[in-house]
Amino acid sequence: MRKNSTLFLILGIVLFLIIGYAYYHNTFVTMEEEIDGKWAEVENNLQRRADLIPNLVATVKGYAGHEEKVFTEIAQARSRLLGAQGVEDKINASAQMESALGRLLMVVEQYPQLKADQRFAELQDELAGTENRLSVSRLRYNETVKTYNARIRRLPGSIIAGIMGLEKREYFQIEEKAGEAPKVEF
Repeated sequence: MRKNSTLFLILGIVLFLIIGYAYYHNTFVTMEEEIDGKWAEVENNLQRRADLIPNLVATVKGYAGHEEKVFTEIAQARSRLLGAQGVEDKINASAQMESALGRLLMVVEQYPQLKADQRFAELQDELAGTENRLSVSRLRYNETVKTYNARIRRLPGSIIAGIMGLEKREYFQIEEKAGEAPKVEF
């Protein structure tokens, strides 16, 4: 009788460990998929922004064609954003794009007739809406990454995460200099 109770105890412990592993494994898989989905939302908004920019630049060029340096910077930043691979590259390219857009908007301030143009106003509204969507999608991505990173670092999840080879995910953070106001000289 003693052997049977020991055997049941061992089987119970093994069953508990298997169920626990399966629970954490499935949780991590779900969280990784959620992070990937949130990142796809960020990428979608980055693409939307990149698609709006040529129209905005073309409209501004009609009024301020001599601001070639700003237009060149925007074209380069857009190319970097569209060609970026991975989270870190996209974050850096996005920061460069934000900086270039800031310079473009500074140029726009110098042309009151441009600000009154209906097409420009519509494009600017669309860009502002896209920036808001991008901000929300970045926030959601970062919240999901925060939850995931905490989960894989806490016990017993850290043991399962180690077995699965899971690593901490990177947050979407803008560079400090991207938040500075651009300097435009005429």
